Amino acid sequence: MADSANAFDILILGGGSAGYAAALRSVQLGYSVGLIEKEKVGGTCLHWGCIPTKAYLHSAEVAEEARESEKYGVKVSFEGIDMAAIRDYKDSIISGKFKGLQGLLKMRGVTVINGKGKLTGKNTIDVDGTEYTGEHIILASGSVSKTFGLEIGGRVLTSTQALEMDYLPKSAIILGGGVIGSEFASMWRSMGVDVTIIEGLPHLVPNEDPSIIKVLERNFKKRGIKSNLGTFFEKVEQDDNGAKVTLTDGKEFDADIVLVAVGRGPNTEGLGYEEAGVTMDRGFVITNDRLHTGVGNVYAAGDIVPGLQLAHRGFQQGIFIAEEIAGLNPVVVEDINIPKVTFSDPEIASVGYTEPKAKEKFGEDNVEVTEYNLAGNGKSSILGANGIIKFVREKDGPIVGVHAIGKRIGEQIGEAQLIVNWEAYPEDVAKLIHAHPTQNEALGEAAMALAGQPLHG
Repeated sequence: MADSANAFDILILGGGSAGYAAALRSVQLGYSVGLIEKEKVGGTCLHWGCIPTKAYLHSAEVAEEARESEKYGVKVSFEGIDMAAIRDYKDSIISGKFKGLQGLLKMRGVTVINGKGKLTGKNTIDVDGTEYTGEHIILASGSVSKTFGLEIGGRVLTSTQALEMDYLPKSAIILGGGVIGSEFASMWRSMGVDVTIIEGLPHLVPNEDPSIIKVLERNFKKRGIKSNLGTFFEKVEQDDNGAKVTLTDGKEFDADIVLVAVGRGPNTEGLGYEEAGVTMDRGFVITNDRLHTGVGNVYAAGDIVPGLQLAHRGFQQGIFIAEEIAGLNPVVVEDINIPKVTFSDPEIASVGYTEPKAKEKFGEDNVEVTEYNLAGNGKSSILGANGIIKFVREKDGPIVGVHAIGKRIGEQIGEAQLIVNWEAYPEDVAKLIHAHPTQNEALGEAAMALAGQPLHG
C-alpha cells in the first residue's frame, strides 16, 4: 500500500464513467486510489450527455403522448412546452445522481482530487502544481464535442449548450445525423420544433444495419423531420435573426439555431500524454488489447481509446483495467459485442454484426437473417409502436447480431447482448419462454423464425 498522502497504488486521471468505475473496482480489490477530476465526478455522461439528454427525451415523449392522447381514449389539453421547467427537471435528476456518486466514492474510500491534471511521467501526474504518484496510472480523460472549426456561440451550439437552453426555438438545423443528431431531432420535433438534419453521408445513423436505417428514415419523414443527405456543409453564418447553413453544392438552409452534432473527439490535448511517451493517433491513445499503453504501468480507458464512444464501454474498461492490474485476467469484450441504443423515437437497439459486416466476415453465402415485424407483437400494438427485430446468424451457427427499432425497444438490449455474447443459436433462444404480453416476445418470435419454427410471422 502507498503510504504518502500524495501517493497511491492507482492514480486515475478523469472522473467520468471509465475513471470512477476503475476507482470503485480498484478499492474493492484492496488498492488505494486517487481520482483526479477538474470538473465534476460523473463526467460528460452524467452532467452534459447521456443523463440530461435522456431526461429531455422523456419530456419530449410526454409531450408527444399528450398530443396523441385521444387515440388512447384519454382527453388531455396540451398547452405547450416550458423549457425552463424541463431544464429544472433535468437538473434535479443530475443533482441527485451526482450527490449519490460523491457519497459512494467517499464511502468506498476513494480520494477525489479536484483540479486539472497533467501526466508528467510514467508514475506521476501534476494537479495544479502539486505532484501525485501512482504505482499504476489510468488515463480516462474522456471526450469533447467536435466542431469542425465552427465558432460555438450565439445561435450555433453543441449539445452542451443546447441542454442549457431555457427557450424552445421555432426551427433548428442539426449538422450530423448520427446518434446525437438523431436524438436531438426526435426530441425537438416532439416539442414542436421545425427540424432539418444535414448529413454528409448517404444515410442517417450510418453505422446501423440497413434495415434499421430504412425504418428510421421512413419514421422521421412521417413525423415531419426533414433531412438533406449525401452532401456536406461548407459554412455556417449567423446574425441577430437566425442562422444559415450553406452546403458544398450551394444549397442554403435557414433556422433559429444550428446544433453541431458531428460527433465527439478525444480529450487529450495538453495533458502530457505524448510527452510521457504514450503513443497517440489523431488525439487518441493507442493501447494493446489489454488497454496498456506500452509505457510503464500506464493504462487508458473510455473515449480516449479508439472505438465506440459509449459511457458503458468506458465503464466496463475501467473495471477491466482494475482487474487486469490485480492479475484477475479479465475477458476482453470486443467493440462489436458492446450493446448500443439510440434513444430517438423510434428507438434503436443493436449489438453484434450488421448483415453487411457479417457477410464481410463469414462470406456472402454463409449468413442467414430474419426480420420480425412488431405489427405482430401485442404490446407494441398497445404502445402504438412500429418497427422490426432483425437477427443475423452465421449459417448453421450462432446468432452474431441483433438489431431492433421501435418505441421503447431499447429496453430489450439486455437479452440481445446475452444472445450475441453467449453465442446462442436460434434454436436455444426459441426454447426460452418470453413473457406475454411484452415487447420481449418479439425476440423469441425472431429466434423461432430463424430456427425454422415461425408461429406469428
